[in-house]
Amino acid sequence: MRYALDDHPAPRTRRSGALQLILAVLVGVALGVIGLRYLVPQTGQGPALEPSAAERPAAPRSSPDAEEAEAIRVFKDSRDGVVNVDTLATVRRSRLDARVETVQTGTGSGFVWDDDGRIVTNFHVVRQALDPDGNPRPGYKVRIVLADRTVYDGRVIGSSQDNDLAVVQIEAPKAKLKKVAVGRSNDLEVGQKVYAIGNPFGLSLTMTKGIISALDRQIESPSDRPISGAIQTDAPINPGNSGGPLLDKNGRLIGVNTAIYNTGGGGNVGIGFAIPVDTVNAVVTELIQRGRVLQPDIGVTLVNQPAVRRAGFRTGVMVLRADPDGPAAKAGLRGVSRNAGTDEVEAGDLIVAVDGKPVAGNPEFARSVGSAKVGGVLTQTVERGDERFEVKVTVRGV
Repeated sequence: MRYALDDHPAPRTRRSGALQLILAVLVGVALGVIGLRYLVPQTGQGPALEPSAAERPAAPRSSPDAEEAEAIRVFKDSRDGVVNVDTLATVRRSRLDARVETVQTGTGSGFVWDDDGRIVTNFHVVRQALDPDGNPRPGYKVRIVLADRTVYDGRVIGSSQDNDLAVVQIEAPKAKLKKVAVGRSNDLEVGQKVYAIGNPFGLSLTMTKGIISALDRQIESPSDRPISGAIQTDAPINPGNSGGPLLDKNGRLIGVNTAIYNTGGGGNVGIGFAIPVDTVNAVVTELIQRGRVLQPDIGVTLVNQPAVRRAGFRTGVMVLRADPDGPAAKAGLRGVSRNAGTDEVEAGDLIVAVDGKPVAGNPEFARSVGSAKVGGVLTQTVERGDERFEVKVTVRGV
């Protein structure tokens, strides 16, 4: 039978031949194009190589303008006083490997305060190396890297969570210690130029420029207490800038860079904050003197505020007890007492204003005392029965 061999053989043979012819033509065209690419000179490829080519001469640099000269001067005058502040931890490699290694757990900035090797930075920069009482935490240490990249072990000699400041001691030759000049912050103006130098993202000695955007801002300290009088700036500061100096156009310290406005991205959005230098100067001096900052106090315990309101007093705070040895008692303030004759409880003095500002309740009174300067005087406006009078109380430190 012929079915197996001759079932439509002719059409299949013609199609196969046509396809082979088309493929052959296409391959030939492609090979021709490739050959032409390499055999025929191409236009637009530039001149040939030149073995005698030489570097182009550089145009001379023009002198810096006034703004550039100022920035260059500020950086050169201040950079040697800016340091890196790192926290390190000694950890075991693994549960099965008892060997230990040192790892970096945090980094920030700082600056040289004096000729004795004291470095100022933020408390939150060195927080990991301290226990809750501010003492060295076992297994952790602080490392200071000077501008010339020499490295020293640091020892935290004083810290204040409430002010987010710390002082670190290093043992370095005096010749290596370049103090940053100290200015004032009580006469700053919005619009002044400022410069920030620090260690953002580990990039040492980075300088940025901006202006003072606002004054007297309030930021939160690591202890959740407010830090008042903060400087707001648009000079770019980022993680790692914390603890570094904010400088004016003369290279004077006017603040310590501390925080940025956080939108969740972790980077700079043009809103940064610095602790004012007047606060820094006072707090650092106390930390050097005694290792801690004395808290302002007048020696009174207050009655629970809801109880005062239930008793019919709509405003003010009531003294429950005045410490007999405290400044409030010495100034004549009285606490709640019991009448010896009638055995009735008599109200304590009601403080309705401090330095002329009305006191709405216990939190406002605590803020008024907490923001006072140790050794300063607070004028208390007091109501006692039908009397209303003023008492001057000297603030003590505790």
